[in-house]
Amino acid sequence: MAVNIRQNIPKDSILYINDINSSACERFKAQYSNHGPIEIVSTAREAAENAKILISIVPGAIDVKKVYLDENTGVIAARKDDERLFLECSTIDVESTREVGKTLLEKGMGTYIDTPVSGGVPAAERGDLSMLIGYPPPSDSNPTSRRLRYVLALIGTPSKFFYLHTLGAGLTAKIANNYLSGTILLATAEALAMGVKHGLDPTALYSVIKNSTGQSWMCDHVLPIPNVQTEYWVPSNSGYKPGFKTQMMLKDLGLGIESAKQVGVAPTMAEAALGVWENASRDERCLDRDGSSIYLHVGGILPEGFEDTGKKKEDGTWEFA
Repeated sequence: MAVNIRQNIPKDSILYINDINSSACERFKAQYSNHGPIEIVSTAREAAENAKILISIVPGAIDVKKVYLDENTGVIAARKDDERLFLECSTIDVESTREVGKTLLEKGMGTYIDTPVSGGVPAAERGDLSMLIGYPPPSDSNPTSRRLRYVLALIGTPSKFFYLHTLGAGLTAKIANNYLSGTILLATAEALAMGVKHGLDPTALYSVIKNSTGQSWMCDHVLPIPNVQTEYWVPSNSGYKPGFKTQMMLKDLGLGIESAKQVGVAPTMAEAALGVWENASRDERCLDRDGSSIYLHVGGILPEGFEDTGKKKEDGTWEFA
């Protein structure tokens, strides 16, 4: 995401970056400064002091609150600027994002919008993420909405921008979507493992599913058997190089379960799936690999000629012998 921002903003604009991994910032600056100035700052407060637009993406709600509300290092410690625009792309609970947004607004810090992303690492690299936006659609009478549209276009595709009107609505949609993706991926892995173990050719089985009622985005883009899906980049073809790590699914399904219970919906599918994902996150065949590696955890077998060595290569992929 940061690469696309640096490449797409004017060459004389300064990009301020911050990460708890300082070496990642140094590598990024060394690699992409040819596109324009990059300055490393040590806190979110410094980023907010220097910029009119701030984009954040961190693991959880506690991290979001630290970025924005920490009285010493957070955005709230910066100078006031009601024209500042905050785009928060993390996947967290709705209540936390509303708390942060309300606090920043009351303090005159600027406009905070939940803008969770969908599409994984490949879409982030291509710059065509889907954006789920807790803000009204752009209009000529609202200059903030026009600025928002410009910034989002640096990292996503306008045809996949979903304006959901109110703070927290973007996250509500993201949580619902991830509820489906986590349960569908597990069901896909189990179905494929079952069919292959019964003797079906993986490519033939996938062809049936793709053209029948079991077809899904997860099956087409995260197919858990290597060298079957070649139309798209899929993690299993690179030894389950993470697009979305196995253990991250625990947070997303947990958010889905919590959100469902808040409105009296019984999250039966996610509760059942969560137990399997918890076990998979402790399985060395799945830990720190893409979630599609759950295929190995549920008993799936690899195509003839493939053996999972469990060895990670320097480029972040895992070896298949």
